[in-house]
Amino acid sequence: MNNSEVYIGLDIGTTSIKAMVCENVKGQLKVIGVGVVPSAGLNRGVIVDIDKTARAISQAIKQAEEKSNIDIKNVVVGLPANYLQMQRVHGSITIASQGQSREITDRDVIDVAKETLTQSISPEMAVLDLIPTEFTVDGFDGIKDPRGMVGVRLEMKGTLYTGPKTIIHNTKKAIQQAGYGIRDFVIAPIATGFTLLNDGEQDFGTVMIDLGGGQTTTSIIHDHQLKYTFVDPEGGQYVTKDISTVLNTSLRNAEQLKLDHGYAMASLTKADAQVDVPVVGENAPQQFSEEYLAEIIEARVRQIFQRSRQRLQAIHAPRLPGGVVLVGGGASMPGIVQLAQQYFKESVSVYQSDQMGVRYPRYSLALALTMYESQLSDVDRLIKQTLQQTDLISSPHETKAASQPAQQPRQEQWRNAPARRETTNHNEQRPVEKKPARAKKNKSHSLGNRFKSMFNNLFD
Repeated sequence: MNNSEVYIGLDIGTTSIKAMVCENVKGQLKVIGVGVVPSAGLNRGVIVDIDKTARAISQAIKQAEEKSNIDIKNVVVGLPANYLQMQRVHGSITIASQGQSREITDRDVIDVAKETLTQSISPEMAVLDLIPTEFTVDGFDGIKDPRGMVGVRLEMKGTLYTGPKTIIHNTKKAIQQAGYGIRDFVIAPIATGFTLLNDGEQDFGTVMIDLGGGQTTTSIIHDHQLKYTFVDPEGGQYVTKDISTVLNTSLRNAEQLKLDHGYAMASLTKADAQVDVPVVGENAPQQFSEEYLAEIIEARVRQIFQRSRQRLQAIHAPRLPGGVVLVGGGASMPGIVQLAQQYFKESVSVYQSDQMGVRYPRYSLALALTMYESQLSDVDRLIKQTLQQTDLISSPHETKAASQPAQQPRQEQWRNAPARRETTNHNEQRPVEKKPARAKKNKSHSLGNRFKSMFNNLFD
């Protein structure tokens, strides 16, 4: 099989690690193998023990290899949005040859990207991504791909994403220690927001809430950009711990109770339904009602939704036409939509893939990573190449393994893809469209002056 048409998404989650193998068949991605193992060495979405995480990554990828019959070498890795920062950037270059205009080439796109990257960032932060919002040729703006046009001056506006070096370093080390290379890094809310939402949802605005095991990420996607992201350090693990503490049972039993009998709203349970719970120190299981179990779950989930709503209110986020889309393992819980509707005025839905075998929301990120990578435009790839050449994503002592020769160019970035719903966290981003060298008209993306000023203030 031609591995250039195979993409492997790696979701390093707090509770589980998922490796998904997808093959591009006539322009459509098909899932051909998935590996899922319990996580180790992570806390709230961040790797804290490289050795343990490396072993779990290796196990998940080996499972995916066996099921897909693919020899995996490189993976597309999702990065959490913890402490993600973003800033608007601008760069310009003169492309005239002996005072005369000339045709814009790949080299010019790389050069203007390098000029755009001349930004000062904190020493503890590293560049994660640079996503162009538009190019301008001799004053004509709104261009997505300037190659092939004729001009004297080329400008690029975009969004620069930076994150803690520690998160990137630990992730790279764990994957390399597991014996695999990194094809690309993709910020999780960007991957899900640019692929799982349809074009209208990305355009007019959608709130995505990723209910993960170790944390919950709330994001705003608008005008095909990640505009805001907030990470709440509570997730499904806290629900499990609450059940364990209140019912005096082990964490393993608590997790199983949550999966088998859990409801996000106690009012949806049957009052006479009982569950057997192995209690520490008791020889025989004790019975508790499903309603009581749901009350424990509901209390924690309400706190999570309440904080997400408060953060959205704090930035005066308007009501978005795309509503709220839930993703992540916690979105599978019965009653989660009804509970979320009590906190958000917009319509609420759960993203569900149409791919056989991965229809559960917990597979959303792994699937989004493969979709994102498969739909990178030529301009996106040129900018990724620029980041590699300038060594901005990798720390100096980490670059060696990531820059080994390979059949296809290694990249450290990401981009947009089609689909439905879901996301999380507190920053901004934007996709680029995969089009030939030609100017395109800007779409009209506006929810009014209030919406524009609110997002502009986030960058000030």
